[in-house]
Amino acid sequence: MKIKGLKSTLKNYSTVPSKGLGQNFLVDRGALNNLLEAAELKKGDVVVEIGPGTGILTKELLEKAKKVIAFEKDKRMCALLQDSLGKFKNLKIIQGDILTAAFKLPKNYKVVANIPYYITSPIIRKFLESENKPELMILMVQKEVGQRICAKPPNMSILSVSVQFYAKARIVRYVSRGSFWPSPKVDSAIIKINPLINADKKQINADIFFKIVKAGFSHPRKQLLNNFSKGLNLSREKIEKILKELDINPQQRAETLSTEKWIELSYNFYKD
Repeated sequence: MKIKGLKSTLKNYSTVPSKGLGQNFLVDRGALNNLLEAAELKKGDVVVEIGPGTGILTKELLEKAKKVIAFEKDKRMCALLQDSLGKFKNLKIIQGDILTAAFKLPKNYKVVANIPYYITSPIIRKFLESENKPELMILMVQKEVGQRICAKPPNMSILSVSVQFYAKARIVRYVSRGSFWPSPKVDSAIIKINPLINADKKQINADIFFKIVKAGFSHPRKQLLNNFSKGLNLSREKIEKILKELDINPQQRAETLSTEKWIELSYNFYKD
């Protein structure tokens, strides 16, 4: 859909892109194709889309998948979607906030979406922490956020550890800001997130794991030993001993530890 046609469509519904809802509509066919290609859609797939907006991506999903469940917060966009795509019997539109709406996820599904930048992290954690995780997540996100999610030591962050605890993540490709209307101030990235199905992870207490991670990153420029000593109810001597046993230098910083090392810490800090 060309920008001119998009503007005309929105005018018919007396609306314009909402900054508050992070509405930057994808208008580049090449970027759209890259997003679809990464999703590896099959005819039997059920797809959850978040923030479909005018339905540019939604239409393509409907033609390739068995069913599309589209969550749209903007009532005007819901009306537009119903009018333009209502002929598709495999479309279900849910008006509401994906983070607060009460809904039951299908048994097997994929998430494919150009998501609002400001809710990227909550959306990812919502799906990865649910009992019924998606088979795959293909998301268009802010470039810098995508790089943080997929980071490796020594550039880790709470976000990268949080996502990589539950999944494998990689950047498929970058997308220029000119591929959207209105054009955002930053470039984007298409990321692929494959949730992990790991029996060992089920034995980890997630509350303890994230308590340790948050303590470690509480002062990112300070040493792990100092952060853990202040943030955990453990003696400095015990912390130092465990760090050395795990071949972690107490003077290291949190950003230098891999997700696997954080998992090892969660096993050892509070074991009997």
